[in-house]
Amino acid sequence: MKKHFLRAFAIAVMLLPAVSAPAQFNLGKAISAGTKAVKAATLTDKEMAAYVKESVDWMDKNNPVAADDDPYTIRLMKLTEGLNDADGIPLNFKVYKVVDVNAFACADGSVRVFSSLMDIMNDDELLGIIGHEIGHVAKHHSKNAFRTSLLSDALKDGIASTGGKAAALSESQLMGLSQSLINAKYSQKQETEADNYGYDFLKSHGKNPWGMVMAFEKFQNMEQESGGNSSYINKMFSSHPETTARIKNMTERCQKDGIARPAAE
Repeated sequence: MKKHFLRAFAIAVMLLPAVSAPAQFNLGKAISAGTKAVKAATLTDKEMAAYVKESVDWMDKNNPVAADDDPYTIRLMKLTEGLNDADGIPLNFKVYKVVDVNAFACADGSVRVFSSLMDIMNDDELLGIIGHEIGHVAKHHSKNAFRTSLLSDALKDGIASTGGKAAALSESQLMGLSQSLINAKYSQKQETEADNYGYDFLKSHGKNPWGMVMAFEKFQNMEQESGGNSSYINKMFSSHPETTARIKNMTERCQKDGIARPAAE
């Protein structure tokens, strides 16, 4: 079996078995060192969107995406039925069949859930995580994080805009940007904003927001058991007191709204 591209980032995430692109696969062209880099002021939203799409497409082609008739996909599509957009940003969902416990959402509304995360979460918990990740999209945290990575990492290699069209990224640049999408870390303020948006989003779509609390509690227990070795735990929770405060905040909101907590499975 060929190596999955995420294995290149073993320091940041767990080792993942999967397949890489065929040898002839090439989404972008090599950019010469002499090319003038685009400055932040000239990177338009349209160009940003093009880079996000290119990066998401690259990840989808370099990951084992569950087929439409796969049980993982069927479960995810059933859970997310009716979750069509977040503040006008269209949402789309796919499952990556990999061993890491992770999930992420991109600025274009692409939500990617890893099968191993689905294995350990019940439906309510999984929806809680998805709601939180969608919160990062709606609050533009994902967009801002991607812009920062694009400008600080990719553009330093010399990516230019010609005639109003963003230059193609090289495969190595796409790998780096993909890493930033998967492992984006947010401030405690941004995590709280994503929590609160996710709560409102789930509630407004008839989903039980207690799933966020239950997922956080499960991650907290996993963190204690594993010593914080999970990449997703490290990404989601930067400190024990803050994790407890986030659980408390979501619990109080559920109780105030009179929402019943689902029975544990």
